[in-house]
Amino acid sequence: MPENTVTPPAGRLVLLNPGPVNVHDDVRAAMTSPDQCHREPEAAALMARVREKATLLSGGDDSCTSVLLAGSGTAALEATFSSIVPDDGRILILDNGNYGERLWRIVDVHGIPHRRMEFGWCNPIDVDAVDRALADDPGITHVGLVHHETSTGMLNPLREIGAVVARHGRQLAVDAISSLGSERLDLRDDNIDWCVGTANKCVEGLPGVSFVTAPRERLEQLEHVRAHTFYLDLHGHYISQDRLGAPLFTPALQVMTALEAALDRSLDEGVQGRGARYDALAEQVREGLAARGVRFLLPPAERANSVTNVYVPDGMTYDELHDGLKAEGYVVYSVQAQLGGVFRVANMGQLDATDIEGFLAAYDRVVGKYAGPGI
Repeated sequence: MPENTVTPPAGRLVLLNPGPVNVHDDVRAAMTSPDQCHREPEAAALMARVREKATLLSGGDDSCTSVLLAGSGTAALEATFSSIVPDDGRILILDNGNYGERLWRIVDVHGIPHRRMEFGWCNPIDVDAVDRALADDPGITHVGLVHHETSTGMLNPLREIGAVVARHGRQLAVDAISSLGSERLDLRDDNIDWCVGTANKCVEGLPGVSFVTAPRERLEQLEHVRAHTFYLDLHGHYISQDRLGAPLFTPALQVMTALEAALDRSLDEGVQGRGARYDALAEQVREGLAARGVRFLLPPAERANSVTNVYVPDGMTYDELHDGLKAEGYVVYSVQAQLGGVFRVANMGQLDATDIEGFLAAYDRVVGKYAGPGI
């Protein structure tokens, strides 16, 4: 292949890991907001605006709202999955990757009554099997699903599963951490009862704030569900933020200010627009790597629009590939031990075609050191 010397500007790492992401200058600048007290009116106003904008991005209407939490997406997941299932209920966890397993680990560690359906890594979720499980087991009250399973790069069939869960009269809790903002998702149209998102992936904010979006009716009903945690009591956070207009505990105000800037950009671009931008970048990644003879983990129809999982080239290790690319200014990501020899290339965040062109050129140089000429 022809020599290509595109490189990122000095001091900039191009983050091709699935979050945190390269953010817009407006988002980064928002982190320099003035020091403030979290119990003052301006902090309450900030929290109210961010809650409203997160709800809009999730497809919620006036009957829905969002609850903000200081912490990564896992904090919001734990708040949700430890708070929504009553003692006489049970949640069905749909598991086809590392993050489906994480949902199971959350409910298991809290002693939440549950059933786990394992489909196997890289295998699509069988919607008909979910339908049969709900028909056969009336004791299941909730279903937990990962929308974008980034351990494999698979986009799970949210709309189809949501329709099945709604038809059986159960509640659907969705880990939308790696999909919200770029993949089609709508709280109402997809029959989502609990939608968990975070700042630092496809929303293109900075790490440290996550959120749960739900119908107000669902959040009010948590009054009758026993809390399993103190700090991550979802109903407690909702009551404080919604009725008292104040955070339950000290929030990450500067990160929340950056999240508002990111949400403004997300809403301006629109999910469809951002999805189209990500589609184009993902296609550039995939076409470029295919031309270099890589093997992909998933077939095209199963891939999300923001992550591509591929095998490390023969003749080198992941560490050699990662370290060589990082020295060139590009950061890729490994996959969990269950998929040894696979790495991830994400196209989330403020990236453009030049960044992908530069990555492919750097890939050629790094792989060429181990594979020799002719790649």
